[in-house]
Amino acid sequence: MYRMKVTAIIPDQLIEEVKRVSGAKNITESLIVALQEWTAMKRLKQLNAEIEQHPLLFHKNLNAESLRAQNRKR
Repeated sequence: MYRMKVTAIIPDQLIEEVKRVSGAKNITESLIVALQEWTAMKRLKQLNAEIEQHPLLFHKNLNAESLRAQNRKR
C-alpha cells in the first residue's frame, strides 16, 4: 500500500463530524473511511447513470418462476 502525507485546511467542525460519524479512532482513519465511502457512492452513481443510458436487457421468457425452478434443479 502506498501512503501519502497531505496537508489540508479542513474546518474543525467537519473533521469532528467525520470522526463522530465514522466511529474511527483518529483523524487519519476517519478520513480514510470517509474517502472510501465517498468513492464507493460515486462509483454507484456512475453505474446507475450508465444503466439508465443502457438498460439491462433480459431474455423475454425470463421470469421469477422459471428462475426458481432452475435454481432448485441445482
